[in-house]
Amino acid sequence: MRASLTTLLALQLAGEIVTRSLGLPVPGPVIGMLLLFIALMLRGGPGHELQGTSHGLLQHLSLLFVPAGTGIMAHLHRVADEWLPLLLSLFVSTAATLAVTALVMKLCLRDRAAGEAP
Repeated sequence: MRASLTTLLALQLAGEIVTRSLGLPVPGPVIGMLLLFIALMLRGGPGHELQGTSHGLLQHLSLLFVPAGTGIMAHLHRVADEWLPLLLSLFVSTAATLAVTALVMKLCLRDRAAGEAP
């Protein structure tokens, strides 16, 4: 578990380094996830240890939202001042996520049906 957690954190650090050195407007962890995706594609998927570590992290995912909730409570006045842009961005991003997910699912089902046809 220690090695796979170290791998995940090292990829996140690599993402931070890439983001800061190139001045990209993308969060470092997003670049780290892209690096993880590339590594998993090259390896042919996650190993047993990485699956176990990922499962353990996902079981305690709600704990990772505590700092965000604390930040919102600390800056509640800003949320009250800027509620309309926040609400609009939530609705737009949710609609965009649903649309992209539906399109990807449609493409996956079409490719799967094409693969099954004789």
